[in-house]
Amino acid sequence: MGIKKFIKNVKHTLGLNDYGIEGKKKSLKDLLKRLRERKRKINKLLEASLGKKEKNELKEELEIISCQIKKGKKILHGLYSEK
Repeated sequence: MGIKKFIKNVKHTLGLNDYGIEGKKKSLKDLLKRLRERKRKINKLLEASLGKKEKNELKEELEIISCQIKKGKKILHGLYSEK
């Protein structure tokens, strides 16, 4: 997956319409930070008592976010190793 496509997917996942940070490394770091914050919030919601349907939806979203974090780290590592 390319960097631009990854950034586009994460912006869509996080619901960021007016995201304007320039530079690949800086924007990747910021998006990873936001993904980690979102992951923490979802984990807190999962600890709360919710219905089965809500928990399943949150678990699916958590899986997607975890996968995006993993891909983002891999891309960022690749950017730093190109030097």
